[in-house]
Amino acid sequence: MKEKAFDWRTIAYHALVSRGLDDVEESTNRNRANVPKEHLVLYQFSARGHDVAQCILGSLINGRHDAAGAYYRSRPMLLAMGLSIEDAFGSPLGRAGGFSDGRDIGVVCNLPSTTGPIVLPMSGDVGSQFTPSAGWAQNIIYHRDTLGDASYNNCMSVALGGDASVATNGFWSALTMATTLKLPMLFYIEDNGLGISVGGEMQTPGANIAANLASFQNLLVRDGDGTDPRATSRLLSECVNHVRSGGGPALVRLTVPRLSSHSGPDNQKGYRTDDAIAADAARDPLPRLREYLVPGHLSEAEWSTLEADVARDVTAGLEAARARPVPDASRVKRFAYAEIAGADDTVALGGLSEHEIAALGGSDVPAQDGEMMRLAEAVRRTLASELERNKKVVVFGEDVGVKGGVHLVTEGLQKKFGIDRVFDTSLSEEGIIGRAVAMAIGGLMPVAEIQFRKYADPATEQLNNCGTMRWRTANRFCAPIVVRMPGGYGKDVGDPWHSLSSEVTFVHAIGWQVAIPSNSADAVGLLRAAMRGRNPTIFFEHRSLLMTSDGSARYPGDDYVLPFGRARIVQAGNRITVVTWGALALRCADAARQIDGVELIDLRTVAPWDRDAVLTSVRKTGRCLIVHEDTMTAGFGAEIAATIVREAFWELDAPVDRLAVEDVPMPYHAVLLDAVLPSVDTIAARIEALLSI
Repeated sequence: MKEKAFDWRTIAYHALVSRGLDDVEESTNRNRANVPKEHLVLYQFSARGHDVAQCILGSLINGRHDAAGAYYRSRPMLLAMGLSIEDAFGSPLGRAGGFSDGRDIGVVCNLPSTTGPIVLPMSGDVGSQFTPSAGWAQNIIYHRDTLGDASYNNCMSVALGGDASVATNGFWSALTMATTLKLPMLFYIEDNGLGISVGGEMQTPGANIAANLASFQNLLVRDGDGTDPRATSRLLSECVNHVRSGGGPALVRLTVPRLSSHSGPDNQKGYRTDDAIAADAARDPLPRLREYLVPGHLSEAEWSTLEADVARDVTAGLEAARARPVPDASRVKRFAYAEIAGADDTVALGGLSEHEIAALGGSDVPAQDGEMMRLAEAVRRTLASELERNKKVVVFGEDVGVKGGVHLVTEGLQKKFGIDRVFDTSLSEEGIIGRAVAMAIGGLMPVAEIQFRKYADPATEQLNNCGTMRWRTANRFCAPIVVRMPGGYGKDVGDPWHSLSSEVTFVHAIGWQVAIPSNSADAVGLLRAAMRGRNPTIFFEHRSLLMTSDGSARYPGDDYVLPFGRARIVQAGNRITVVTWGALALRCADAARQIDGVELIDLRTVAPWDRDAVLTSVRKTGRCLIVHEDTMTAGFGAEIAATIVREAFWELDAPVDRLAVEDVPMPYHAVLLDAVLPSVDTIAARIEALLSI
């Protein structure tokens, strides 16, 4: 791209608008005592000094399916990509509408579009933008090469980050993904030398990530001065052309000054010298932009007119934003999960369309003549069936390809469906989940495998951000991914790393569905429901069921879909209700068969859970025992017990009881495992004790 391709007047307009926004917000926050509360910006992060280079970058993000992953100082780029001045003011002011409808801090932006480039939903944590950006780049390749959609040709993904973000797991995971897969991705690192108060030398050796990555394979690296518009436009053009032409990823580091404190409440004079602050002020890129453009590209009169236009538009945008109402409190609980859209609701960008879901069909009536299958085989067949029917399904994770997964659940799927649809990933759970999120936003159906429940912990930020995405963007974005993970004790073995349950962690994570099937038939129906659904799902495959024939059941058919939140009455009774899920449902069934009158309920899903089935049963029996594998304190059984006590207290004939693993990690040796895990005999004894009250 030659320099003449730049629309410098538009770039200057957006840079001046960004500076005008910062002027208003910073002035308002400095004079808080004299400003009405409804006019305050409570979270203010100035882009002063970063603005010119970002506006040049934003002008280059113009592909039909381009996407940018950004962070809290990225508003200039969003302005260049189409963010209105009113929204740019309105969301920081917490007004209705905009990119969060008052739900998220105003610097955490997003920009959906069905006809042009988008900005992926930003997050408040540092570095979490990188792996979804890499996932979008892989999404481009999949649509272009596997689905044959030519509109994805020459498109790219861009990730913006500051110099401190290069120390995060997300950055290095995304860098590994981009370089090993040669993804069409641009890393844009704006280096102001500070991570709040910590200097760049503490973030990367020598304080220059470009120098450190100079010998990185499959990566074009460029370094320059982000205050020089000529150098900035040249370097960005070179990198963008490299990425769009199929050359693989590129990284550009541009040095920029930080012309303000880190944020509104911060006072940089407490940790910066006056000389350092003055040196940054002398590097302000806005005067350099004017010097570059006037008179070569714009006359003095045209620049003056431009400044007047910006002043007018910023004033009008601020007035329009302040005229907006405060958010409607009656709607604050909406969009934690997918809903039937109302006439005034936006349609979330992400996941399969309603038409695509409807075309897949499905029935909640299982076939009766299916062959007996172990859980691993049933999950494998379900994945194969959905891969066959829906070309937007992709299955991936560490070792899922050639090996077929550590439990061989995906064995043979790569050979049948190809490496582009069933593939291995680098060893980064952050990368596995972040990639899946962007793929889902792009309309694919990602099924990501985490090898064991405990290994999901490094992906906590991505999992949380995925779950809250629909809510915090007020239904503008969603990412309905499926995350398969084995959890729970193994056959005659446990340990703190491979046998963790802790399903309550995900129940507490807003926006997630959580399935814990106890048998093959339920696993088939729930997995298929998740892969055709509109919400992200954690799908537990219990280790014991994967390692044994326990839980085997007849395959319910390739059309079987089991709705979430529908419990199974395993055994009817009228004396006591036993509520359980997962592999312990099998032990509870063995115990229940020894005692007359036990009504056994297998929840099958704990988010949502079938409150009606439990309450109806307890009101009939008057007694309840809850059995689960997670630890006792704050385990999900406590939520069920609290609900029963509140909703069915007067029907109870005995205290609600719980039986669970005591508050210790799962031990390794079988003798120790048996000592903490509820056994059939222990469950039966507890039932008898409750019946005797």
